[in-house]
Amino acid sequence: MTARRSDHEHAGDDAGPGSQEASGGHEHGAAVAEPTGHCGHEAHDPHAGHDKHEGHTPEMFRDRFWLSAILTLPVVFWSEHIQELLGYQAPVFPGSDWIGPVLGTVVFFYGGWVFVQGAWHELRARLPGMMTLIALAISVAFVFSWVVQVGLIEAAALWWELATLVSIMLLGHWIEMRSIDQARGALQELAKLLPDMATRVTDDGEETVPVTELRDGDLILVRPGESVPADGVVRRGASDVNEAMITGESRPVKKEEGAEVIAGTINGEGSLRVEVTGTGEDTKLSGIMRLVSEAQQSKSRAQHLADRAAQLLTGVALGAGVLTLVVWQLLGADIDFSIVRTVTVLVIACPHALGLAVPLVVAISTTLGAQSGLLIRDRRGLEEARELDAVIFDKTGTLTLGEFRVVDLAVANGDAEDEALRIAAAVESESEHPIARGIVKTAQDKGMEIPSADGFRAITGKGVAASVEGVEYHMGGPALLEQEDAKVPDALRKAAERAADRGQAAIYLLRDGKAVAVFAVADAIREESREAIHALHERGVEVAMLTGDAWAVARAVAEELGIDTVFAEVLPEDKASKVRELQAQGKKVAMVGDGVNDAPALATAEIGIAIGAGTDVAVEAGHIVLVRSDPRDIPRIVTLSRATYRKMVQNLWWAAGYNIFAIPLAAGVLAAWGILLTPALGAVFMSASTVIVAINAQFLKRLEL
Repeated sequence: MTARRSDHEHAGDDAGPGSQEASGGHEHGAAVAEPTGHCGHEAHDPHAGHDKHEGHTPEMFRDRFWLSAILTLPVVFWSEHIQELLGYQAPVFPGSDWIGPVLGTVVFFYGGWVFVQGAWHELRARLPGMMTLIALAISVAFVFSWVVQVGLIEAAALWWELATLVSIMLLGHWIEMRSIDQARGALQELAKLLPDMATRVTDDGEETVPVTELRDGDLILVRPGESVPADGVVRRGASDVNEAMITGESRPVKKEEGAEVIAGTINGEGSLRVEVTGTGEDTKLSGIMRLVSEAQQSKSRAQHLADRAAQLLTGVALGAGVLTLVVWQLLGADIDFSIVRTVTVLVIACPHALGLAVPLVVAISTTLGAQSGLLIRDRRGLEEARELDAVIFDKTGTLTLGEFRVVDLAVANGDAEDEALRIAAAVESESEHPIARGIVKTAQDKGMEIPSADGFRAITGKGVAASVEGVEYHMGGPALLEQEDAKVPDALRKAAERAADRGQAAIYLLRDGKAVAVFAVADAIREESREAIHALHERGVEVAMLTGDAWAVARAVAEELGIDTVFAEVLPEDKASKVRELQAQGKKVAMVGDGVNDAPALATAEIGIAIGAGTDVAVEAGHIVLVRSDPRDIPRIVTLSRATYRKMVQNLWWAAGYNIFAIPLAAGVLAAWGILLTPALGAVFMSASTVIVAINAQFLKRLEL
């Protein structure tokens, strides 16, 4: 039988491995607070009343785009202007002249009506934007085309321009909507931490009941490996409980009679009988869930650049259109001529390219990020990363491996360090204690061949002993030294004191009653962390660390990595407040974490960055997910964000800037010299700007992260 060591004394052992992912569990009795905002926007957004995507879904835009695009193809193919431009003759048959009017009308009402409705919401809120400008352009094109079709005005109808405009706008908004409506994911993942069922102990024995039936005062049995179904107090039994996903404590916590346990934590190898003190909304887990919900609702909605440009362009287009009509009438022009000039202004000002300027860049940047291990869940996080002032890292599992390793060792009498590690790993090889596993894993990482051990036994409350290659060894902490009355050389004693000062466990290797080596065991720092922090400093970004571990552990990690600010011994409910503390200083903050206890802070920060190897809830709460769990990806996010923003600004100028020259031409300022733009030629200008925007966005793919 394999003995399990649980009784090493760990001097200053506050460092430890990170949270283990909770297993099992589905929807449960804890109430899940849901954001009341729509499509991921907060409930308290003062602009919520004119949310341009109110009631919309990505699937709706997708379906409307595909059908509208299919109907647009024959409209374009049978268009006289396109035939002249490309030099071909479309088949003529009875009714072929009505392909454009009929299908164009269907596209307007099926695909374009969503923009008309959106414009109505914007105008009611007195905040005209993209929807208003799109609706104005397609409505003018629709009405004008029918006026021409029935012969009231002598001009060219705009059916193909109308149909292509609607289709391209639907495509742009479909791309945009794909990154929205994910606010509830984190709360759903939090809910899964609790099991569905619990074992309740009664006078008649044990019974399995739904968690929703538990009441304060009930006695429940928590078997080894099970999730604790409710907050409570241990009345019988003892075990180590993994609370990392709730409290941030990086090592299993010993639970004995009278100790409190938290719903959602994972029991170790002992059985516990727990008196229930909190269920449903009264558990600490539900408290964290409420924090996540509040953080999501309080986050202000980013006002996209394209919307701001559209608001400006709407005013310019309307003003220019009215001015064009009035001026030409005052100059004595025919009403037909004045109307055609006005329609040309409105058509050429329509945001064909503006509707794609931002979504195209977003689509390419998110793909580029995914190829580099950066999953963009919410594009607002990527947009704002360019202005980051501070990045807060969770320690355990983010800057560190979340697993014990030997981080330092000292030997006596000139013994070889590798030989001491090899022997220590052999002695600990049959132990299941996390520190013992850390020593063994360190030797394995170095490629050492670990010899077999004979006569392994646990020394209760002190350590372990075993025979390796015919020699008897003991391993343990200060209590073992006292029991064995072992001699400790000054060099080893000083090394142990240094480990204690840094919050690390000091484990001695004894031979013949004398300490021959001491191992400093702690949660090992990732090799990539140093490079990541250096890269952030080069970009002018402050680095902070947030942890539930002791100050000694936190300071040791911070000193080794060159971290600017440290928050230690922080409870889950305080982590979000630490983010707000930096925000109150006027800083734009990113939070990087991997555990449930990080979820409120991830949601509170301007940018939440989740380590992909962490818990599902951290991933759901984050705006960006690091697939490789590599902290060096954080500065890459900043690089991608800045490049994306530059490309967005360039595209917005290409999409809207040409109107500085095109609108006056469309209005007819050069008519005296015989230079006039027709509505069809205005549509060509729009198409050209769309092509330029698309090509310019492709250049983003050249970015090296």
